[in-house]
Amino acid sequence: MSEPDEVDVARPNAARVYDYYLGGSHNFAVDREMGDEAIAMWPELPQIMQANRAFLRRAVHFCVERGIRQFLDLGSGIPTVGNVHEVAQLAAPGTRVVYVDTDPVAVAYSKKLLADNPDADIVRADAREPDEVLNSDEVAALLDLDEPVAVMMVALLHFVGDEDGPQEMIARYRAAMAPGSYLAISHATAEGRPDMADEHADLYKKRTATPMTFRSRVEVGEFFEGFELVEPGLVFLPQWRPVSPSEVGDNPERFTALAGVGRRS
Repeated sequence: MSEPDEVDVARPNAARVYDYYLGGSHNFAVDREMGDEAIAMWPELPQIMQANRAFLRRAVHFCVERGIRQFLDLGSGIPTVGNVHEVAQLAAPGTRVVYVDTDPVAVAYSKKLLADNPDADIVRADAREPDEVLNSDEVAALLDLDEPVAVMMVALLHFVGDEDGPQEMIARYRAAMAPGSYLAISHATAEGRPDMADEHADLYKKRTATPMTFRSRVEVGEFFEGFELVEPGLVFLPQWRPVSPSEVGDNPERFTALAGVGRRS
């Protein structure tokens, strides 16, 4: 794999480590080393990441079924199978998607993937800077924010520390969303496996530029201020509108992330 300009190949990157967990190829030796270290301490991590990806697909289908035809995917990461545009455009051709990420690898490969897709693009920007994202040329070209939009914050907010003001960040996006819009969130929590959370958070703090913040159900629920949670509310990943009971299993709390979708009234 050849790297785009500005890529730090000496330090693990959260997006590339996530790609490795999912079995992708857009990662470097340093990312795989950290991923293996994390899996050694927490063997279920790849399954948790796959469950997170499955939630994203179900949330996209849910929004499309309710008439949403435009998506803003914040912290979209590196292209892997089951991207928002693939799921949405298969269900509703012509659906428009704008991805947002700061990682040059994610942006470069997304640009390549989307080169022939007139209804999808990516912005290289920091999701923590809503005005930069919302005023970008790509958003202006593809999204009509006077109409309902689905904003995806899937596995994003646990990389936004309290000092960065996640509530204020979400409020700015909410203010730009028309009534009838949706917000999808998945977020790491210690509630399923409190014994593992601190050690995992320490690994990200030491090895990457994006430390993790594990939050409680109450704290994650507060991110939906101004939105009405749709059924089944804020639940563990596989519990959010599973396709079949087998997806949930007997111990859903082992998937240590919460998921929910809220509607802007």
